[in-house]
Amino acid sequence: MSDARTAADDTRRATAVAPAPIRLLLVEDDEGDAILVREHLADAGLDVALSWVRTLDQAIDNLHVDLVLLDLGLPDAMGIGALERLLAAGAPAVVVLTGLAGSDIGLQAVAAGAQDYLVKGEVDGELLGRSVRYAIQRRRLEDTDRALYRSLVRAEEVNRLERALLPTPSVVDQRLEVRVGYRAGRDGVLGGDFYDVVERSDGSVLALVGDVCGHGPDEAALGATLRTAWRTLVLAEIPTVEIFGLLERVLISERARPEIFTTVSMLDVAADRSTVDLYLAGHPVPLLLGAPSTLLPTHGRGRALGIPVSGGWEPVRLELGPSWRILLYTDGVLEATIGDGSDRLGKTGLLRVVDVAVAAQGDLVERVLHDVRQLHGGDLVDDAAVVVLGWRA
Repeated sequence: MSDARTAADDTRRATAVAPAPIRLLLVEDDEGDAILVREHLADAGLDVALSWVRTLDQAIDNLHVDLVLLDLGLPDAMGIGALERLLAAGAPAVVVLTGLAGSDIGLQAVAAGAQDYLVKGEVDGELLGRSVRYAIQRRRLEDTDRALYRSLVRAEEVNRLERALLPTPSVVDQRLEVRVGYRAGRDGVLGGDFYDVVERSDGSVLALVGDVCGHGPDEAALGATLRTAWRTLVLAEIPTVEIFGLLERVLISERARPEIFTTVSMLDVAADRSTVDLYLAGHPVPLLLGAPSTLLPTHGRGRALGIPVSGGWEPVRLELGPSWRILLYTDGVLEATIGDGSDRLGKTGLLRVVDVAVAAQGDLVERVLHDVRQLHGGDLVDDAAVVVLGWRA
């Protein structure tokens, strides 16, 4: 058993991948100094793949290395300007070589972005080897810190977008059922879907879901802008019939490209909760929940916001009676595919999912989003927002 273990250990050692040599670029026009640097590197015992060029222009074309040893007296560049050009070209860690002992040129080089500086006449193998190793490690730590900072900034941007896109409903009436939910698409980043629910001073409640076409940070930012503008219009007591027109003006002024449009579905629930006005701007039709659930009327559908064609948005008055529940959603749930196939869930499939969720009771929004995701077999390709409003007399 001991021999077998020893053989296995020998095999692992033999097949282990050896550390890659340090890729080092020497920028030095003096051949004697270049030979001396090679000797110092050999004395340091570093495993180095060394490239040597004589000019800064040649160096800029060969920056796929771990570290650059840079002489500041070159035929095509002199002094700190040579270092600044090299760093601007995307150089990795840089150690400056200077022949000027006692001057402040080395300190200026470090201030300009070099990892270290060495005086040529005072360098030996040990000093050069230590400087090379430390410079590479410091640069790697700096890169890690920058990546961490970018990650933190990105996370904060996502948090700001979440607050803007996914607000807390502003509803005083505790008897009105209000449930909201959102699932980001497959990449986990917020897109252009948005929702909101606001109660006005007269007791009416407005709710909407919207979807900016496209994906990415520009669409998410536009969705956040439109959602904020919508709430502002509602709180300013702008008549409901005027909101889509004003929201379209915001869209046109804020969108990055003229082909960007937005679909929106909006409900205006009367203060006595017996009627609802439905507004559709090119958006999927909400569902009236029940046994079974059904699609709300579509004859009042208007064009999407931002599309330059004629036509407005006329409300459809719905007489709902003493008890009702309405579900609004974005097309992320409709576009979910079933398992590994290419068939999409669609409105018929969504109605089946909703009826199962209604029968199961519990948190309807969470159940619908969960079941759609289960049918899809994982995270949805597109964002999905769901809002449920309900009333029981």
